[in-house]
Amino acid sequence: MAGVSAIETDRYSLLEDFNVDVEVDDEEYESFSLCFWVYLLNSTTFPSTIIRQVHSDMSVSAPFLVLDENKKMTLLPLTLLHEEAPDPVEKSSWTKVPCVSSKSEFPLEQWVHVGCQVSRNYMRLVIDGKIQGELFLTSLLTKNSDPECPRKISLFSVGGDGYSVEGYVTCAEALPACHHVEHHYRKDPPLLLSVNNSSSVGIKLDDDGVWKAFCGENFSLDVVLSNAIGQPVHKDVEVVASLLYADTLLEAKMSETEAPLMIRDEGVEFSIDDRPIKLLNGRSSLKLKISQLSSKSDNRLLRVKFGIRNAKEYPFLQAVSNPIRCISVSPDVGSLSITPKRLTNVDRPSSTESQDILHNTPSVKRIRLGKESDSGSEELYQHCNSYPQTSRQFEDGNCMRLHEEYNSSTDSENFEMRHTISDSTIFRYCLGNLTDKALLLKEITNNSSDDEVLKFSNQVSLYSGCSHHSYQINMARELIAEGTNAWILISRNNQHVHWDNVVYEIEEHFMRISKCSSRSLTNQDFELLRRISGSYEYITQENFEKMWCWLFPVAYSISRGWINGMWRSSSPKWVEGFISKEEAEHSLQGQEPGTFILRFPVSRIWPHPDAGSLVVSCVGHDFALHHKQLKIDNICESSGRYMDAKPLQDMLLAEPELSRLGSLSPFSRTTNFFFQISIMR
Repeated sequence: MAGVSAIETDRYSLLEDFNVDVEVDDEEYESFSLCFWVYLLNSTTFPSTIIRQVHSDMSVSAPFLVLDENKKMTLLPLTLLHEEAPDPVEKSSWTKVPCVSSKSEFPLEQWVHVGCQVSRNYMRLVIDGKIQGELFLTSLLTKNSDPECPRKISLFSVGGDGYSVEGYVTCAEALPACHHVEHHYRKDPPLLLSVNNSSSVGIKLDDDGVWKAFCGENFSLDVVLSNAIGQPVHKDVEVVASLLYADTLLEAKMSETEAPLMIRDEGVEFSIDDRPIKLLNGRSSLKLKISQLSSKSDNRLLRVKFGIRNAKEYPFLQAVSNPIRCISVSPDVGSLSITPKRLTNVDRPSSTESQDILHNTPSVKRIRLGKESDSGSEELYQHCNSYPQTSRQFEDGNCMRLHEEYNSSTDSENFEMRHTISDSTIFRYCLGNLTDKALLLKEITNNSSDDEVLKFSNQVSLYSGCSHHSYQINMARELIAEGTNAWILISRNNQHVHWDNVVYEIEEHFMRISKCSSRSLTNQDFELLRRISGSYEYITQENFEKMWCWLFPVAYSISRGWINGMWRSSSPKWVEGFISKEEAEHSLQGQEPGTFILRFPVSRIWPHPDAGSLVVSCVGHDFALHHKQLKIDNICESSGRYMDAKPLQDMLLAEPELSRLGSLSPFSRTTNFFFQISIMR
């Protein structure tokens, strides 16, 4: 049956069964690394001995790996190798010997990789691939040591309630010192099933921190199967779900006539017992419904529990949601019969507010240079006026200028689209703020096909009169999936991650998405990303998502067409790194008219229709500073289709207002020194 052979549950064993023997008289193992993955249960108390050591000359065992009273993992010397080792008989000596401890509390209820590197003269503790500390010791072994001296040591765990430590282990082995702990860490990590709480849609957070769901109303949760280092697991498995009481974790039985938990699949509702859930690429977005009120069961809180079908009931292959309070349904504004109307020409900017930058190919693609608005992310997008259109072309010198007229024939073309996603949903999206739009897109992309999302984006563009919305809608699925996987990989199930541990992964994802490995991010780039995220020394998932919604559209834009070539260019440096509007203004102070800088606006965060766009900051002929946004409608695609088109650089320099490309020096943020590269028309 599905799910049986896909998950190798035999690889996991109880911690109490841990037992590894090391022959230290073997020259290969004179220095060795003990490596394993461990999953400790919440029942673990502190201090507790995780692994003990014993050899034939010892009457009792001594501790080797301990969780101390501060919940830190501590590595002690080996009695067989080190003079400083604890006395097996005198237990008071165990707290006085030199040791190596982890830098932070050891996490429970999650997989952690432990590496103990041991040699005659030193020990080193490695947690999740990162060195926690090392200790130099005095060797008991010399060249004149008795060859009959016992050289075999057993490392084991007794576990059980008597020792107040319970858990699971996998991949436990002793390796020669030449084998790196990092290789073992990444070789075959164990699996973990989890609920992505941040992906929930249709659930509110109550004042007491409890989830609030409406009885009989759908809400969605994402279930993720990943390995312990955060990588999605592409296995053919099925997940089963059940509704539990949060206080006892026993199955909720609230009615004999209706299943307590329902799932919606392909537009039809089923009892959760009748519908196993298939994971696709390690993930499944579930649309669930609780059928009865919490008030009918003494106001008890509920949890949704997920598990791998036909697999052993290991806690790491199960996941539970946050506590849920099921309340009565509130009035549904979205169900009102309201049909969105197209915006009228009143919302179009005047011709003095924008200016076309043109190229000499017979393409209907164009770039528009318009004023950058500073009214914030909740603004009305009055400058987004790219209506569905026909084109009327005429020659103007060496340029082809395009004038658009509204094409009302698109009404009939979009009639059938409304059957997939309701008009009220389109209406809510068009009038919603950025938070509303993001939540709607997350729900739509989780429960709709690519064709349905494309139709939705066309409808939003039609009704709002802004084609830029479709660009953000069409990237939604990839943005959400990439961001979710990136955070899983970065956080490794930790709620707070040190910023220094995040930057490498961010850069790796950025360079891959932008399709540019020749230009790395600088410290100044990372500093702006940190400010956008709102984090300081540590970053949370909320901080990361805020930063990702700015960074992904930027990387996506860089990956395409002419912008990629401009980003790669280092001499001249056409596109500055990640700089703020204030930094650009400061650098342009006192410069000649026509000097300009290209930058990505910090205020444009997905799903803002202009997220990922370019802004020209320039010195005008009046010596005032101006910020004009490049309205690039499909210009990235046109660069690949029209090989004889002018480069974007030439089109920029063809603008009367732009004549010199300016650039921040590497010291501009500290010394405010500025230089410019003269590229005259």
